[in-house]
Amino acid sequence: MVEQLVERIRHKDQRAMSQLYRIYVKRLSSVCYRYVPSEEDAKDVLQNSFVKIFDAIGTFEYHDETSFTGWMIKIVMNEALHFLRDRKRLIFVGIQEDSLEAEDNPKAEGITADELHQLISELPDGYRTVINLFVFEGYTHQEIADILGIDRATSASQLYYAKQLLAKRIKELTDKRR
Repeated sequence: MVEQLVERIRHKDQRAMSQLYRIYVKRLSSVCYRYVPSEEDAKDVLQNSFVKIFDAIGTFEYHDETSFTGWMIKIVMNEALHFLRDRKRLIFVGIQEDSLEAEDNPKAEGITADELHQLISELPDGYRTVINLFVFEGYTHQEIADILGIDRATSASQLYYAKQLLAKRIKELTDKRR
């Protein structure tokens, strides 16, 4: 079915574009929100991503739905990173808070996926971007460095500080509930 939609979109079929949008909007939105937590900005990034997807679909060589989904996710991710760079919001910082001596693996029992997503979305942009690329997208530090135009060591340190800050905030949230 998706392969047929792709073919129809190549012929500028508006209904096929709408169908594809409806099928993938939630999945691509979640990718977008991981990088751009502001709802208004994320909607803009997502809209730009769909425009790029529809414009570039003629160059995509369809193999299967998995590769097509991965291709779209990469477009959304790149568009989100482009947005952050253009807005000068992709700043890589050192220690964000005075004391980051939290457990490496805090007990996250009772924390919902939505709460974890919220905690990640509140991280500084550099931390959030690197943790998303490393943990969720599976990139290596060298690949992240190449994507973001930073040193490999910067990527590693951003991940370290992101994990420390996230652990601290998880601990604060679980302590608050007790």
